Amino acid sequence: MVRAAVLPAVGSPLEITDIELPEPGPGRVRVRLAAAGVCHSDLSLTDGTMRVPLPAVLGHEGAGTVVSVGEGVHHVAPGDGVVLNWAPSCGSCHHCGIGEVWLCAQALTGVGEVYARTADGTDLHPGLNVAAFAEETVVAANCVLPAPAGIPLTDAALLGCAVLTGYGAVHHCARVREGESVVVFGVGGVGLATLQSARIAGAGVIIAVDVSPEKESLACAAGASEFVLASDATAKEIRRLTGGQGADVAIECVGRAVTIRTAWESTRRGGRTTVVGIGGKDQQVTFNALELFHWGRTLSGCVYGNSNPAVDLPVLADHVRAGRLDLTALVTDRIGLDGIPSAFANMKAGRGGRALVIF
Repeated sequence: MVRAAVLPAVGSPLEITDIELPEPGPGRVRVRLAAAGVCHSDLSLTDGTMRVPLPAVLGHEGAGTVVSVGEGVHHVAPGDGVVLNWAPSCGSCHHCGIGEVWLCAQALTGVGEVYARTADGTDLHPGLNVAAFAEETVVAANCVLPAPAGIPLTDAALLGCAVLTGYGAVHHCARVREGESVVVFGVGGVGLATLQSARIAGAGVIIAVDVSPEKESLACAAGASEFVLASDATAKEIRRLTGGQGADVAIECVGRAVTIRTAWESTRRGGRTTVVGIGGKDQQVTFNALELFHWGRTLSGCVYGNSNPAVDLPVLADHVRAGRLDLTALVTDRIGLDGIPSAFANMKAGRGGRALVIF
């Protein structure tokens, strides 16, 4: 038996309880977690914004040590440190075939499987494939990547979602060029990783926008040269900070219609807006045909940072080891499993950066 955070149903509180894991079968790996980040996507599962089979163990950003492996697993062995990959690519679908592994059609098929059971025999699903809110988990072999050498597993956990997403949004999707102005909406874990990544890309003016004034110090430590408190005048203020033109690039890490629209309006004519935040189906963003023509702006979605984890993880590790990327600066709370509900409440209230569950 291991302790885990179980979501019984949409809208229900998490239950911290014992679950029973099977030994890993063929192509499976059992991992003892060192740490797991609490991401907004986990919150989106609890309120039904994103839907997966329930009951489920949540958590998708984590790292740990291999306990045992099933038949046919050769790229990791017991005792190896690994980073969990919640969206593994199949390598054979249309998107994988054209190099868009972040859009793999089979990436989330594992969420429908029964991977564990509660003490009373209730079937459990892995919320986003890897069920990282547990002392141990059993995952498909393609959900584990060798952890980068020289980086503590408690830090490496953040590479599995927040950092891959933020870095990829800057370097793969928005393709920020040296000297460009960048505005980042939302200074949570992903937003902080995005700010650091914009600095790594050599951006000129880097503006952070958030509803919470307490986020200013976090944003500036991550690389923001300016901080704007969100209001009805946000777009106007960003134009003022960019010589009247608007930012070259806006990256939205919130997932709300009003924020997406403001991000788009904050860019210059011909500017680029990348949407990282996950919003609900009721969040409708509208544009008129004339403004789309006149402004010539680009609006694009961004899934998992448009990243290939197997390729990008070593790049990120190099940045960490060189001191360009500070993983500890993303974490504002270190908690146990029992602290996850409070971390969700802080997220809803717009407080803090990344909460990290330490096992």
